Amino acid sequence: MAHSSRKIQLNETCKVYSNWLVGAGFVSLLGLMILSGAKPNDGPSPARTPAQELTAFQVEPGMKVQLVASEPMVQDPVIINFDEDGRLWVVEMRGFMPTIDGDGETERVGRLSVLEDKNGDGKMDISTVFLDKLVMPRAMALVPGGVLIAENGALWFAKDADGNLKADSKILIDSTYSRNGLPEHTDNGLWRGMDNWYYNAKSRLRYRLEEGKWLRDSTEFRGQWGMSHDDEGRLHYNYNWSQLHADLIPPNYLSKNKNHTPTSGIDHGLTIDRRVYPIRPNPAVNRGYIPGTLDSTGRLLEFTAACSPLVYRGTVFSKAYQGNVFVCEPSGNLVKRNVVEKKGFLVSAYDPHPGKEFLASTDERFRPVHLTTGPDGGLYIADMYRGLIQHGAYVTPYLREQTISRKLTQPIHRGRIWRVVPIDWKPSKPKKLSKATSEELVVNLSHSDGWQRDMAQRLLVERNDKKAIASLEDVALNGQNNLGRLHALWTLQGLKWTNADLLFKLLFDKNALVGSTALRLLEPIAQKEKTIREKLGDVLLKGWEQTPIEQTLQIALSARVLEPQMAQPLLMGIIERYGTYPLMRDAVMSSLPNQEFAFLERLLKSPHWQTAQPEREIFLEMLTTSIVRKRDIKEMSALLEKLDVDKASFGWQPKTMLTAMSIQGKNRKLKPIQLATAPVLFARADFEPAQKNRLLTLEALFEWPGHIAQANVSQKNPLNEEQQQLFTLGRQHYLTTCAGCHGSDGAGLNRFGPPLLESSWVLGDEKRLSLIVLHGMEGPLDVAGKLYDVPDILPVMPSHSVMDDGAIMAVLTYIRNEWGNNAGPVSKGIVSKTRHTSQGRVVPWTAKELNQYLIDTKSGIAK
Repeated sequence: MAHSSRKIQLNETCKVYSNWLVGAGFVSLLGLMILSGAKPNDGPSPARTPAQELTAFQVEPGMKVQLVASEPMVQDPVIINFDEDGRLWVVEMRGFMPTIDGDGETERVGRLSVLEDKNGDGKMDISTVFLDKLVMPRAMALVPGGVLIAENGALWFAKDADGNLKADSKILIDSTYSRNGLPEHTDNGLWRGMDNWYYNAKSRLRYRLEEGKWLRDSTEFRGQWGMSHDDEGRLHYNYNWSQLHADLIPPNYLSKNKNHTPTSGIDHGLTIDRRVYPIRPNPAVNRGYIPGTLDSTGRLLEFTAACSPLVYRGTVFSKAYQGNVFVCEPSGNLVKRNVVEKKGFLVSAYDPHPGKEFLASTDERFRPVHLTTGPDGGLYIADMYRGLIQHGAYVTPYLREQTISRKLTQPIHRGRIWRVVPIDWKPSKPKKLSKATSEELVVNLSHSDGWQRDMAQRLLVERNDKKAIASLEDVALNGQNNLGRLHALWTLQGLKWTNADLLFKLLFDKNALVGSTALRLLEPIAQKEKTIREKLGDVLLKGWEQTPIEQTLQIALSARVLEPQMAQPLLMGIIERYGTYPLMRDAVMSSLPNQEFAFLERLLKSPHWQTAQPEREIFLEMLTTSIVRKRDIKEMSALLEKLDVDKASFGWQPKTMLTAMSIQGKNRKLKPIQLATAPVLFARADFEPAQKNRLLTLEALFEWPGHIAQANVSQKNPLNEEQQQLFTLGRQHYLTTCAGCHGSDGAGLNRFGPPLLESSWVLGDEKRLSLIVLHGMEGPLDVAGKLYDVPDILPVMPSHSVMDDGAIMAVLTYIRNEWGNNAGPVSKGIVSKTRHTSQGRVVPWTAKELNQYLIDTKSGIAK
């Protein structure tokens, strides 16, 4: 099969990258293996039978692993999901990497099968091929009348007209579903959220079935492979390098204000912990040649293929496991367990047993790639069971040699489904929920098991049985199980139900989640009906101060539907109380589209906003930035007038607004605003030097007779247009992530962080700076001749490894070219390259360690 140009390019990049890493002193792949700690004589890793593989597992005490299905019944499983009658649907990607070069990948050999346990003994007895002749199928969702299936770059509806578990037709839903043909970077998921939308990983798309038609909508970009949600509906996902992310707010709220770029709330990293603990050497990983990827025994040190995060919401496991998130690491032959903690609207996670994984195997071919919960509460694992799991486009010369020499390319078309349950667990025949009455399903909405609640909601919505509405209303209002009440509300929403009176009764419910959901469901009603809108505004204004912070967050998000005269005082109160939270600032901004200037004027007059505080400076700058992006001539002229004050009156407020406007002045994509006359402001000569430089840049936002935009912009160390965009974006990320310690002006804050202006740590080696941001820093630090040492003066700088490469690169570009810093552009790809080459670092750097690491890296001996 001919290689694509993309594939050739990536393989060539890998070769160049390998040579770059080891330097002149290491020219062989053997040298690469020795350098990384891998053992070159590990030898073949033969395939085992399912019974043999079962003996290779190490699982947490009190648990057992059981075989549910294996080849030939199931082959190359990548997605598993149970239907309402307890049948297990399996996506089989049988075309994945048939050879080391991926030959035959486009052959129509993939399939979707249905496995059934007929006798209730916990093992699958028969397999029915529902749909075959598929090209690299990668996602599926069970829907009325059939299945949504993603394959061959598109999304299809496979219809089963007669219910015989055989697809009768295949209808194209979206030809653009998977734009990138590489399996590791193509849309997947089709996860049914609590709000009745189907969400996707590695994608900005979501889908919903309404009146027999599939609607497509845009949403925030999320994750890489796999998705799930917790009891409250938060979407969880991850990236191969960062094991666990989640949304802190419902989808599509922070994008409501096109004048504002949010940097929090969506794609929140729950943990910076990347450490994994395999129980066997893992030399056949793609980056095994990079020092720090493997330890001295050849075992993987950190996630390199994290996927399929699953929130456990069953009840078979003990209470300690409720709400835990399990994450697959097929490269390390293990499944990690994370305990999740919630504080207000913030969520974090940690490893309860560092040093030992929930499940690990000594079998190198154990490849857990997908997790699901069954109707029985068990944790089910799709084990692709193969030696090679890296797609051909990314196979490095090192991995190629490992795979071939150790005979890992074959056999293929094997696969197992495993179940993890408590030792005393006994299988039972699943109930057929398809036969349950609507009233029985309403009762099931309050089931203690999350799978049962989700399935009951889905079936009720799909049946569209309006006779169930009265019972659903009763559960929402009077139910004893708050999660059941939550599902009842979303089921009613799926049934196109509207009852504003009931929702108002629930608005300040004792359960914050129920109250927040009632508010979300009131939004579309309030948007359509003025009387409801006015009532909602009045009720929220009077009652918001008594709500817990997580419900206040939803109020800030929902205020966008209110009349401005009600929304603005409400949001003013919220930002005054909770403005220290970046997410609350973003939430308030999301509800102020085209109201930013009016809100700014209200803020400037408020007695609470006359004293400078870091969070106030940040929010005022966010407001000003949004006004600039709106490009309204009257508002921009008014902003200039607010800056035209005498030197004595030029306090923190005009200084902050000037900063925001001048930064936007560097954005070359913004067309200049045409003014009839020259603003008096630019003719003044009594500003401080720093303010004069800001004004000089600010002129680029305007044109007037005799003045052409950009003519007076300093060209010292200029950034090109792409870099200027990064610079501007970097400021937004900086305000959210860094300003709390280093100040909005980069001057540092006492007891928090040292200054960034004129700092050699910022202006020096960009790789060193990347390492600091990725892994954090602690200990004594010399900045511009001043020693920062005592912990209460210089706390540990945390790792920001959960940020993606683009966000970190934007921050680096910004801080190296702001406040008089003129380090110029950051090398493209520096963050990605540094992230890869520093794998295994799981603690903050000290200055001494970091400098020595850079010396060792350059000499080719870094470990």
